[in-house]
Amino acid sequence: MFINGMGTANPPYRYSKADCWEAFKTSKWFQRLDLRSHIIMETVLKKDNGIESRSLAVESLDEVFSIDPDTLHGRFLDNAPALGATAGGAALKEAGIDASVIDGVVISTCTGYLCPGLTSYVIERLGLRTDVLAFDLVGQGCAAALPNWRLAEALLSTGSCLNVLSICVEVSSAAMYLDNDPGVLISACLFGDGAGAAVLSRHQNPQRRSIEWKGFASLINPAERDALFFETRQGMLRNVLTRTVPRLAAGHAQQVLNTVLNGANLKPEDMSAWIMHAGGRDVLIALQNQLKITTEDLHYSADMLRLYGNMSSAFIYFVLQAALKDNAKPGWWWISSFGAGFSCHGALLKAA
Repeated sequence: MFINGMGTANPPYRYSKADCWEAFKTSKWFQRLDLRSHIIMETVLKKDNGIESRSLAVESLDEVFSIDPDTLHGRFLDNAPALGATAGGAALKEAGIDASVIDGVVISTCTGYLCPGLTSYVIERLGLRTDVLAFDLVGQGCAAALPNWRLAEALLSTGSCLNVLSICVEVSSAAMYLDNDPGVLISACLFGDGAGAAVLSRHQNPQRRSIEWKGFASLINPAERDALFFETRQGMLRNVLTRTVPRLAAGHAQQVLNTVLNGANLKPEDMSAWIMHAGGRDVLIALQNQLKITTEDLHYSADMLRLYGNMSSAFIYFVLQAALKDNAKPGWWWISSFGAGFSCHGALLKAA
């Protein structure tokens, strides 16, 4: 499998940490939440948390604090199909192919639910064939991109597809929830909206740099399910985020890395680029310490986190795109995502 085109998309509205803090102070939620919650929000939004700004699908931050099931569902419906199609169209353009040659489309999300799923809307918007193989994946959280690609690889290897369009789209502002729980508050300060897409093909595009998928592993640990997950309260998604996440992310990432590299007779020092889901600043620090890599090794992830926040499953597309735009060194690249479950996935890429 070759990555023959990449595309990303964000809503047109960007907000800084300072913007978010000022909007929170004047919202009705400031009065509803207790003093401890005010201190947590101020700490996260005013001090260095690795994030400077986020794109959100609201014209005004006042809209963010309108939290009810119908408003949130409407926000997802209004924005997820558009973001997914925009990212997908950009990936098709970069790959230099027409929508008519896409044989399969796989779309992942965890921030909203539609039936029929997002594939129906993206097929319509991009003009994909009506006989395209379409798969909607849900429930995998921030980790979803690489399982999405694994399904694409399976479709390509069976011979049923030559080109698969992979999309991850998250409207985190459509999964907004506030209460006095520290994890819920921190989540509200970390996540942004965005979509990523890739054209995954059985054959290399000779007009662009060759990035080949060479190996993959997953680790699903249900014993740690309660560390990071969505639950439904009052008809809305509520993100449960605990302090153990950085440690779990780093430990699981180490195990997946070892599994793949040992099978390929490689070592971490053989990697020319690291394409890692960030989660947050503390997660990046934990990854750096656990994997014994440098700040420079993780600079693509840190840069995307600073500019966009944590965009859940879409984030890893932005990191890979940044590495490609920077013409990162050829050789072995490691790409890894982790999230709800607790789950972690990793893949070995060969970059020409």
